[in-house]
Amino acid sequence: MKKVLLFAAFLTSTILFAQEKESEKESNWKTTGKISFLMNQSSFSNWQPGGDNAFSGNVSLNYDFNYSKNGWVFDNKLIASLGVNAIEGEDTKKTDDRLELNSILGKQISKYWNVSFFNNFKTQFVDGNDYTDDFLGENKNFPTSGFMKPGYLSFGPGFFWKKSDNLSLNIAPITSKFTFLTGEVFTFNEDTGVFDSSDDVETFGVKPGESMRYEFGLNMRGYYRVDLMKNINMENILTVFSDYIDKPQNVDFDYTMNLVMKINDVFSTNLTVQTVYDDNAYSALQVRQTFGVGISYNF
Repeated sequence: MKKVLLFAAFLTSTILFAQEKESEKESNWKTTGKISFLMNQSSFSNWQPGGDNAFSGNVSLNYDFNYSKNGWVFDNKLIASLGVNAIEGEDTKKTDDRLELNSILGKQISKYWNVSFFNNFKTQFVDGNDYTDDFLGENKNFPTSGFMKPGYLSFGPGFFWKKSDNLSLNIAPITSKFTFLTGEVFTFNEDTGVFDSSDDVETFGVKPGESMRYEFGLNMRGYYRVDLMKNINMENILTVFSDYIDKPQNVDFDYTMNLVMKINDVFSTNLTVQTVYDDNAYSALQVRQTFGVGISYNF
């Protein structure tokens, strides 16, 4: 809970500072965003049917800051989220952890098309653990991720089609992609029943003893936001990547759907579904889903 509250305070202060600076002068910047805090809590005292005291919380930020002037566009989206689940008598577990910044600089060549250069960075804030060891009877922590474990950086020139702030597509046919692994992480080997260290086996596509993997290929990123009805909107973000150098037929994709159902100016219901396929990280479809009612602030 402490980590979530500190993270929420950091995001709030950062946004308020940015808004204060923005209000000092008129500019061609357009900023929109939402910060949300979802919480679930249960407690028991002399409750005969049984139960464990528990708390779960999730704080998230979705922030757009876009610039437009004289045929130039500079679109930026920052996504940050952190969630924990704490059950009495057990270790606190991470339920959500994401940090991503996507930027596109474009120069208009027609009504909707721009020549562009994009940059994307994503990682996570804190260590995540594989809790398979709970069933193996081992009292060890096996971190499977952490800040820059892995970290992804992609960039390259291309073409940016933008009809509005709610509908766009960037195509970058010569993209450089770097996967960074700055420390040891583990993966559970179902065949052997033990945890393999990144120092011994290839992890996230990074070879043992190395800290980086380089890929070169095609990157496409699409964005679509639509109001389904009054007070209900859906945001869709899809990224696909094909590596020309190694198995171009194995296309990686990352799709995120954010559904926000506004109750009033303070409370909203939020549903996020993310699906990822990257055979360098895991040879199966990865799915993440969060749902809750909480406090939100639009700016």
